[in-house]
Amino acid sequence: MQAETDHRELRRKAEEAKDKKAAFGEDIDLEKFKEGSKDLEKVKALSELGDEEKQTLLNAGVVPSEEGRSGSFVLMDESVVHSSSKVQGVEVMPVSEALKKYSWMKDYYWKAVSPEADKYTARTFMEEADGYFIRALPGAKVKAPVQTCLMLKGKGVAQTVHNIVIVEEGAELDVVTGCSTSKGVERALHLGISEFYIKRNASLTFTMVHNWSEQIGVRPRTVIVQEEGSTFINNYVALRPVKTIQTYPTARMEGRNCFSRFNSVAIAHKGSELDLGSRAILSGEGSRCEMISRTIASGGKVIARGQMIGKAKGVKGHLECRGLIFGEGGVQVAIPELEAYVPDLEMTHEAAVGKIAQDQVEYLMARGLSEDEAVGIIVRGFLEVGIRGLPENLKKEIDKAIEHTDMKSM
Repeated sequence: MQAETDHRELRRKAEEAKDKKAAFGEDIDLEKFKEGSKDLEKVKALSELGDEEKQTLLNAGVVPSEEGRSGSFVLMDESVVHSSSKVQGVEVMPVSEALKKYSWMKDYYWKAVSPEADKYTARTFMEEADGYFIRALPGAKVKAPVQTCLMLKGKGVAQTVHNIVIVEEGAELDVVTGCSTSKGVERALHLGISEFYIKRNASLTFTMVHNWSEQIGVRPRTVIVQEEGSTFINNYVALRPVKTIQTYPTARMEGRNCFSRFNSVAIAHKGSELDLGSRAILSGEGSRCEMISRTIASGGKVIARGQMIGKAKGVKGHLECRGLIFGEGGVQVAIPELEAYVPDLEMTHEAAVGKIAQDQVEYLMARGLSEDEAVGIIVRGFLEVGIRGLPENLKKEIDKAIEHTDMKSM
């Protein structure tokens, strides 16, 4: 009975927020996008998908053979096409299935993210969006990553997704999520709500690869809740042309001695506007956070946000935003923010935007490299922020993105 009452209250809040604009990013008219398909055919293994779909998975960092993966989940539009776990200690299933299986899911479902946050969360709630439920059992050391793919297949659709990840006490989990667009889908919208819960002395490494097409709008909403001694590593990669992305994942570091690190790597091509940020609320004594952002404006606009809020003694944090501009029309905006509410803490930030130093290029050219080769090496080093475990195919995609970036007029 209480669960029904709570759900009605959430629905009321969502109704009131259905026209509420987000604090950041271009406002998107949701009326222009229809609901995605919920009845696409399921497959028992990703190898059963067509060649074109498997290539789309690969380009987003998802391995169709599922080799070296502890589980897989694929959502196309709003249809769960595949869900499986391959090792003990980890569960992978649709959120809708987890809600039926576990009565305690009510303690996690729409608890970290509120439906009333903005019009995008409200629509996702109202459509009762499905997504992946991933749970690492207590003490499980899941060595191979779980892979997931959120794919847009329908033209003009708004894909609504609601994901929940729980890493139980003492467990370790890696998740690699690839977001992509099927061939021929030029205009669509992705709304992705993710709630992560990392329990005492547990760790989660989450890698998100955005591989959209040029006219896609993207609005993820992510909140991470950390208990004592937990670790969260967030890797974000967005290198392909896209119309608009606005994301601002927030880590609520509520326990003592938590650690979080946010790594962001992005290229804004001509016509793209990327509003990328990370936020950490350090409420647990002795907690630490690092935010590292590397962005390139190649004719597009990048807004790199970062916010750390220190609320407990002994917390430490460092925020670093670095951006490069190539070609005409590129815009870089860095907005680092620090807030301190107690005297016994240490938080720092640094931000820099500009171009590649010509003396670095000339140094490499003096050793036999062409100008393009020299610039490519410098850019690869600039974008390297310690993201580990990316599939070889994705590394090639990163190189390809660098090759197609307008690096002239430095």
